[in-house]
Amino acid sequence: MFGETSAFSGFSVDDLDAARRFYGETLGLKVEERGEGEMRVLGLTLAGGAPVFVYPKEDHTPATFTILNFAVDDIDRAVDELTDRGVTMERYPGFEADAKGIVRNAGGGPEIAWFKDPAGNVLSVLQGDM
Repeated sequence: MFGETSAFSGFSVDDLDAARRFYGETLGLKVEERGEGEMRVLGLTLAGGAPVFVYPKEDHTPATFTILNFAVDDIDRAVDELTDRGVTMERYPGFEADAKGIVRNAGGGPEIAWFKDPAGNVLSVLQGDM
């Protein structure tokens, strides 16, 4: 039914300005602000051109699951760069992480490290096959 229809993902944040700085400056994504006043939203553009819609929500509750995964060729370098930019890697019970916060080959899956945006939403960098 929707196999030929374009689609995009979206998520909420509690502070659009903090999100713009984080996604644009810290992560280096293309960020476009649209609208005015209370109708402002952000459009993120991921590698390959995939769009993501970010909208403010007054009663925002951070996602407790990973909303965005960034596949990288070198997870150690990606984590080092994020850490250098002030991002803290998250640690979760049941996932043994190394000193950098990277979970290495958990159950044969990709190497992964989780972190949060300023609104508390969970993101990850990962290396390897899904």
